[in-house]
Amino acid sequence: MKYVLVSGGVISGVGKSVIASSTGLLLKTIGLKVSSIKIDPYVNVDAGTMAPTEHGEVFVLDDGAEVDLDLGNYERYLNVRLTQENSITTGKIYQRVIERERRGDYLGRTVQVVPHLTDAIQDWIERVARVPVDGTDEVPDVCLIELGGSVGDIENAPFIEAMRRLRRWAGKGNFLQIHVSLVPVVGDEQKTKPTQQAIRDMRSVGLSPDLIACRCIQPLRSSTIGKIAQFCQVELDQVIAVHDVPSTYHVPVLLEDQGLICRLRNILELHALAISSSLSRKGGEAWAGWKTFTFAQDRLLDSVSIALVGKHTNLHDSYLSVVKSLEHASVRCGRKLNLIWVDASHLEQRQSIQDSSAEFHKAWHKVCTADGILIPGGFGHRGTEGMIAAAKWARQNKIPFLGICLGMQLAVIEFARNICNIQHASSEEFAEYCPDPVIISMPGIDGSKLTMKLGLHPTFFQAGSEWSKLRQLYGEKEEILERYRHCYEINPQYIDRLAEGGLEFIAKGDGGERMEILELRDHPWFVGVQFHPEYLSKVLHPSKPYLGFVAASAGVVSW
Repeated sequence: MKYVLVSGGVISGVGKSVIASSTGLLLKTIGLKVSSIKIDPYVNVDAGTMAPTEHGEVFVLDDGAEVDLDLGNYERYLNVRLTQENSITTGKIYQRVIERERRGDYLGRTVQVVPHLTDAIQDWIERVARVPVDGTDEVPDVCLIELGGSVGDIENAPFIEAMRRLRRWAGKGNFLQIHVSLVPVVGDEQKTKPTQQAIRDMRSVGLSPDLIACRCIQPLRSSTIGKIAQFCQVELDQVIAVHDVPSTYHVPVLLEDQGLICRLRNILELHALAISSSLSRKGGEAWAGWKTFTFAQDRLLDSVSIALVGKHTNLHDSYLSVVKSLEHASVRCGRKLNLIWVDASHLEQRQSIQDSSAEFHKAWHKVCTADGILIPGGFGHRGTEGMIAAAKWARQNKIPFLGICLGMQLAVIEFARNICNIQHASSEEFAEYCPDPVIISMPGIDGSKLTMKLGLHPTFFQAGSEWSKLRQLYGEKEEILERYRHCYEINPQYIDRLAEGGLEFIAKGDGGERMEILELRDHPWFVGVQFHPEYLSKVLHPSKPYLGFVAASAGVVSW
């Protein structure tokens, strides 16, 4: 087993995930099987209870694990399906060690951070690295490990010590470390001191990076590369320049242009591995498709404007998978994406005309001039009346609309109020004792209460839904598999009244108990889905609901 550790210094948030994913993609292009593990040093057991404003969106895997958004990057770049075991947090590791201690597994010994906690981390990585993730049922050749945070963080100390031990255990030719560091530009000078200090800090804890990936807003000058090599005591070809590029899809191309594949071959002794000719061919084809996608995105002239009406639009990472899905679909439709961020609360009519009047009119201008309107998932009451108003505008004015999870529920509330004359229609999430709860807390099939429906579940298109535009995009399948993350659903008691008004639920789940997809017949594209299709969208295989939505918004398809 080969290991590639991607660590960071100076500051966090400089692109470790993209560099790790890009490295894995390049390894796959030469026919290797690649897995990945993300280490997050926070004490939370998983990302499920964290607000999007903390670490961005919560990404959901097939097994229902709620994980960091970086695992979404791995799945999109590497075309793999990960599990909860591919995500390690401080909370998970301590929980595992404490459970073992309570069972008496340590046979009365004093349980310490070193060696017990570090051994648990190393054992976890060694075990999970060998689990197939690409559908081949074969053990991966390489495992990428991204260490969150930066060197020097107190909470990272046990993980860094575990990595030091793993490197020694794996042996020469089986472990490579890429350290990502920031090269700030002050005036016109590219400063190398932060990188020098970051490498010094990393070596002080027993790890010596094989490659230094230098992030900078501009291409590194040869003098800067030479200075980093000299004072970090590495060769020139061990310094990789990763400057800002038009999109993250360019990063693998940038790394390949600098000969990263050759360096990986040499340091990891990849020539000793038996590489399948079929996987090598598939890797080459995928790489050709990736570059076609990347450069096509640069050459697009016509654009499509999509208004994303959400709660957390001040932090775009809150909707990272949604954005990526829109990008995938836009390039497939031959359009450049013009994403318009609209804070849903700004669409709500305030009691005081002086209260944010400018924001109100500016937000509505964005919505009214967009080619399509998307309402993503979320929780809580804030901004929901603005989202309902946006859904009404899309329905009445024949503007392509896509509602995801909460977005679908709000579209139902809007339809119930304005078409079915259920004036007090609302959700139990917003008002526990609302007169007409068309959205209710989701009970289990046996009547018990579910906290959350998570992970990959089947959805079944209903008889008579052959007219559906979305079903056509799914290839007229009767059953589809998508990932879910929700705890509220359409109230079955209102289904007949909604249907009488013209709202059709074309797909159901859980034995026909739950409404999963709605679609309007007499509309260019008005679709709501209870699942999160963005979790399964890939660069070369866009999500079907997003593809149909963008195609309708761009006017490149007539149904």
